[in-house]
Amino acid sequence: MMPFIYNGLPSRVIFGQGTLSRLADEVRELGCHRALVLATPEQAGQAREVLAQLGELGAGLFAEARMHTPVEVTDAAMRHLEELEADCTVAIGGGSTIGLGKAIALRTGLPQVAIPTTYAGSEMTPILGETRDGLKTTQRTLEVLPEVVIYDVDLTLGLPVGMSGTSGINAIAHAVEALYAKDRNPVISLMAEEGIAALARSLPLIVQEPANQVARSDALYGAWLCGACLGSVGMSLHHKLCHTLGGSFDLPHAETHTIVLPHAVAYNAGAAPEAISRIARALSSDDAAGGLHDLARAVGAPLALADIGLQASDIDRATQIATSNPYWNPREIEADGIHRLLSDAHAGRRPTSREVTDA
Repeated sequence: MMPFIYNGLPSRVIFGQGTLSRLADEVRELGCHRALVLATPEQAGQAREVLAQLGELGAGLFAEARMHTPVEVTDAAMRHLEELEADCTVAIGGGSTIGLGKAIALRTGLPQVAIPTTYAGSEMTPILGETRDGLKTTQRTLEVLPEVVIYDVDLTLGLPVGMSGTSGINAIAHAVEALYAKDRNPVISLMAEEGIAALARSLPLIVQEPANQVARSDALYGAWLCGACLGSVGMSLHHKLCHTLGGSFDLPHAETHTIVLPHAVAYNAGAAPEAISRIARALSSDDAAGGLHDLARAVGAPLALADIGLQASDIDRATQIATSNPYWNPREIEADGIHRLLSDAHAGRRPTSREVTDA
């Protein structure tokens, strides 16, 4: 047994069906009386229902959250928060909305309730990524960890199949990198493998039966586990590449993670054989990288960065940004290798762990 350090994160998790009904009580338990509800424009209607449910505890609504948490959007939300004299936030949605809640918490210290409606996992992490002047930077601090997370399976029943698949594989990415993290530990590794397995078996079923409550519950359970992995240990190459592609080239978050993940796994395969074996086992596959690519195909996700807006001419600049600041990764970060990785991901080629290991 290798030496390890494990820190449990101080957050309250409520999981089940119909759990949104507990929202007002949870706000009161935080000692709050004026909650600002946050959402993206696309989920404004759902956010208004949450505001109505809060009754006298609802101070107002800000439904302008955007991908990659641009600081100008946070500044606008801060002005609205101050005008309403809100004393907490309630974020309903995916990573964009929950990221905005975190950015507000960082600036104000106000408590947060997160109500995830996708599988991205941001709600379980003390991590905030913000974009300023086209560059996305990330910081880790307990100041941005939501105090309460309400998982309501009912809220995911209407999640479109395409978004279900990509946000689910985005969640898997957290668990994948947790398995070869520098600060990994046995508890998080168990959660990581279980989270990958839960999502790998549920996502294809959701494509076939979008309203299948057992599959939806399994997927949300897996997303919780994967989010906890992201919140507990450090990430590596995959997340660095996705932050580069999202922050500097404005690529959609979940789709980018879905496309890049198999290629990042292939890049690291030779340097992290135990982790790669566990990933493959969780996928019920004999090849971790190829299995992840096949899972993306099975859920109808895009397979090539070219399909979501990255130009071939962008690969050189993306490589330069992704290799400009050193960070830990199981395999040394080599510009030529990263360029090949991005080129393969741009073209949508199917990677295999064996090819990279034997190379």
